[in-house]
Amino acid sequence: MARHAGLIARWDAGIWRGVLLEGESGSGKSDLMLRALERGWALVADDRVMLWESGGRVYGRAPDTLAGLMEIRGLDVAPTPYRSFARIDLVARCVAAALVERMPEQAQVSLLNQAIPALPLVAVEPSAPAKLARALSHLGLKP
Repeated sequence: MARHAGLIARWDAGIWRGVLLEGESGSGKSDLMLRALERGWALVADDRVMLWESGGRVYGRAPDTLAGLMEIRGLDVAPTPYRSFARIDLVARCVAAALVERMPEQAQVSLLNQAIPALPLVAVEPSAPAKLARALSHLGLKP
């Protein structure tokens, strides 16, 4: 299954854990990915993510034609070091600030019939990469 999104991963709790970044075009997904990479995250896929389920978990990777490529708006499509795949433990929905509640209730989305924690996020906020790291460490830690 292909999804219009980005996927980044980070070493957390002894494994590589991924965050699927979704949002409308221009919502800041690629900008957030670039800032996260500067903080030690790893690129898995930019713009399109191929999803599959295995053992009750959802995983993602870049389509072969986009592997290792990242669009940097205003610059170019640039070759970027990447991981071949990652387990998806969190979905971040990049939205406008007015759509993010101060203390939202825990939400989930269904990907390939698996429940994944979801988080609304203002991608262009300077704190967005730190919020992703905190959310990943606290959400979606099913055994």
